Amino acid sequence: MPAHPTAVLGVRPRVSVGLVPALLVCLAAPAFFVVRIAWLGWVLLAAGMLLAWLVRSRTDAEADAARASIAPPAGASSRTPSLVRDLSLIALGLLIVSSIPLAAELDNLAFVRFSLGLGGAVVAPYVVSRFVFRDHAIRFPWRGGGRWTAFQWSWLVAVLALGWLILPFYFITSGVYTNWPVVDTPEMIARLFVGVGAVGIWDELFFICIVFTLLRRHFPDWQANLLQATVFVSFLWELGYQAWGPLLTIPFALVQAYIFKRTRSLTYVVTVHLLFDAVVFLVLVHAHNPGLLDGLFLV
Repeated sequence: MPAHPTAVLGVRPRVSVGLVPALLVCLAAPAFFVVRIAWLGWVLLAAGMLLAWLVRSRTDAEADAARASIAPPAGASSRTPSLVRDLSLIALGLLIVSSIPLAAELDNLAFVRFSLGLGGAVVAPYVVSRFVFRDHAIRFPWRGGGRWTAFQWSWLVAVLALGWLILPFYFITSGVYTNWPVVDTPEMIARLFVGVGAVGIWDELFFICIVFTLLRRHFPDWQANLLQATVFVSFLWELGYQAWGPLLTIPFALVQAYIFKRTRSLTYVVTVHLLFDAVVFLVLVHAHNPGLLDGLFLV
């Protein structure tokens, strides 16, 4: 028997007035990380939260009516998820991330900055959800999903192959590899390896386990996925995946959330991400050190 009630999905109509405040909150991400207008991000967050509060009575009434006619699954909580609370957790994470510069740097101060900023954006929403709201919506199911299927193992191989084919062409021909520091010493290469991997793990903890999970409590999966991808891709843009990078990062963000929904395994989506980032790491080393990895890539 589970130690706590199963987190419930709310009433998720195809079209919901709650989608408007959720969109405003998520649009704060491109304001913070793409156009980099902080006050616009604050305004969008405030507008989204205010509108969520204004429509709360209507959505709660709809949820209560639907819940009254449908018995919850055994072991599930009967409490209707609160859109205001869930959006406030996403807004809290965005505010924390936006408080630090996201330029890819590898010095000690940058490591401390990223650790505090990105770590806080995961820890703070979890703590508020768990100990203030007394909810279990935010979880990190490292051991979920059961044994990996043959398709899942095949997808890991496909990720490596796709990364090997696409990423060198993207980074080198677009010149975006210069958004990362020159890594021409063993120490800098080691720092790059740690930094790329750590940020990759954080991506799944925040964008999938927090943003996507909270949004799909209120909206159909495809809507929640598009909203989380907006936040995910905006962050990656400021991190350095610019030029035509969104043509790669948008599908990646959408697929990662879909895989998480199907597998319920954080371990698996993190593995996919780290394999992809391993290729990113090698491409950056290759781009900054011509001749060092000759023959490994086609570009």
